[in-house]
Amino acid sequence: MNSSFSMMSKLNVFLSPSKIILGNGAASQTGAEVKRLGGSRALIVTDKVVIKAGLTAGVEESLKAEKIDYDIFDKVEAEPKAKIADECVQVTRNGGYDIIIGIGGGSSLDIAKCASVVSTNGGKALDYAGTDMIPRRGLPKILVATTAGTGSEVTRTYIVTDEADSFKKPAHSDFILADVAIVDPALTVSMPPVVTADTGMDALVHAIEAFTSATATPFSDVLAREAIELIADNLLAAYAKPNNMEARFNMALGAMLAGLAFASGGLGIVHGLSNLMGIKYNMTHGRSNAVILPYVVEYNRIANVNKFAAAAEAMGADTEGLTDYEAAEELAPVLFRYLDDLQIPTKLSAYGISEKDIPGLVDGTMKVNRLFVPNPRLPNKEDVRGIFEQAL
Repeated sequence: MNSSFSMMSKLNVFLSPSKIILGNGAASQTGAEVKRLGGSRALIVTDKVVIKAGLTAGVEESLKAEKIDYDIFDKVEAEPKAKIADECVQVTRNGGYDIIIGIGGGSSLDIAKCASVVSTNGGKALDYAGTDMIPRRGLPKILVATTAGTGSEVTRTYIVTDEADSFKKPAHSDFILADVAIVDPALTVSMPPVVTADTGMDALVHAIEAFTSATATPFSDVLAREAIELIADNLLAAYAKPNNMEARFNMALGAMLAGLAFASGGLGIVHGLSNLMGIKYNMTHGRSNAVILPYVVEYNRIANVNKFAAAAEAMGADTEGLTDYEAAEELAPVLFRYLDDLQIPTKLSAYGISEKDIPGLVDGTMKVNRLFVPNPRLPNKEDVRGIFEQAL
């Protein structure tokens, strides 16, 4: 595929927060950034696990130093339901806050983004599901990532689960972008190895899907290629030794770059196939993405062998002397070995999924066919079934 010609023949867009601060101790800059943005009363949006781990301490101290009044909303849960988002929106409206600070993984950051825009635009979280449905800018927001995974701190999306049909529904808008994204690798050190593995693989999925996307851009190509290499070189080290600060820094950088990459270039059917797996089978978002990734890679690789070959090389596969077709074949085996080192089972049966569950997973995937558009290969229902059956 001549991806260069494809990129030249379309408009390519890059979106990012107005300001990104990266470095150990970066969370201590939150108070100064609130003051710079004109905030005087902040709502911190987070979850109880982050509170218990003490990860809000640096942010809180910085707010006190700048004499910024603040309250904490700590009811965010994994794969947050729309009702949690709506409760946070109502708290924001009633509290007279003029700035939102999200602290945590993707769930907390998504709810913070939602509270920012929905509290000022009216209605509820699901009212804005879709693309560019938000008419006006929301409250200023600062997003502080505590995991190296979702990249939510730099994307124009929030996602909530609609309990009516058990589907995760995204809202995309430029108004959702953070005013300031803070990436502090020191905040990720307390993650247990299993969380490091799951969130790190989530970032790797973002990077590989963005890099091989049919809607890739010059921006996503550069960012995603670098992200793949950073994650491939550092995730195992961070998993093996949580206080390896060089690995933590590189993982935080890689996850952020992957977030910027997919915000520009799009994702693919890994996210489509994993959608119901996380909700119905008690799998984290990163884990459900990780498990299905190598099977999707093997399905997709014929659609863009040069990109999959480059991804294999970035993952450390020995591709010297191989054609692109041969090198592309090396990516899935490398991923399987990587998952094995992270102690992530790669068969759906390990998570309680059986053959009788496949029809429901297939039907659920077909309902999120918006993700088929950026995917390098266009799947039909039988293709989706085949991927699930191979992964079983």
